[in-house]
Amino acid sequence: MVTEYGRHGIGAAAVRLPNGLRHALGADRTRPSGAVIEPTAPVSAVPAAREVRARWFATVTAGEFLGFLVPALAGALIAHASGATVAAVMLTAGAVEGAVLGYFQARVLRTLLSCLRIREWIAVTSAGAVAAWSIGVLPMLYGERFGAWPTWAQAPVAVAGSLIVVSSIGVAQWTVLRRFSDRSALWILANAVAWIGGLIAFTVVAPPLWQPGQPPILTAAIGALGGAAMAAAMAWVTGAFLTRVLADGHRRAPRTERRS
Repeated sequence: MVTEYGRHGIGAAAVRLPNGLRHALGADRTRPSGAVIEPTAPVSAVPAAREVRARWFATVTAGEFLGFLVPALAGALIAHASGATVAAVMLTAGAVEGAVLGYFQARVLRTLLSCLRIREWIAVTSAGAVAAWSIGVLPMLYGERFGAWPTWAQAPVAVAGSLIVVSSIGVAQWTVLRRFSDRSALWILANAVAWIGGLIAFTVVAPPLWQPGQPPILTAAIGALGGAAMAAAMAWVTGAFLTRVLADGHRRAPRTERRS
């Protein structure tokens, strides 16, 4: 039995039943007048796009929030540490954040893509997060030096770094998602837009509340609040794109799923 969803993607709800099963379920029984009695509801249904977006939003917001607590707390605790310590700790924290985010995303994706390898998704997401944090940690290490550069030199470096930060996770996840959808390249754009929105949300919430001399725990709490806003914005945008990436007619069955 092949469902509409398995063949076409999110949005289809009907299932084509073999004749024997249709007869057993009563789909072929007829009224005395000869009219066919169809089942009042499909035997199996797939999640509607709205349901997928809602589940993705709730799960991914929680995952990114929990994951972001690690670098938020780490950054507060090592604010005055040496440059080497800051780099090592923040990159490790970024890897953990990516792994947690990847796990929560995979929990939803696995219900839609039965052949998705969860460990692979977690690994590429963690790698993408490390790439993003490798750029994000630079202002912590060289912010004063960079600020002394002339504007004409700062601009291209800032643009290039920003592109890496907002695109790294999307590019990393695309290497997996391309096996499942012919719209997978859209996922790179989705993540770029999502992380831009998330970073804007974080900037609006956290920096105005940070003040010099605050206790580390308060600094971390403010960072966590900003992280919650960032997580919600990122999850909402990627969820909106996800249902388009896996929309009807754009699913690409992996080789292990292909049938004659």
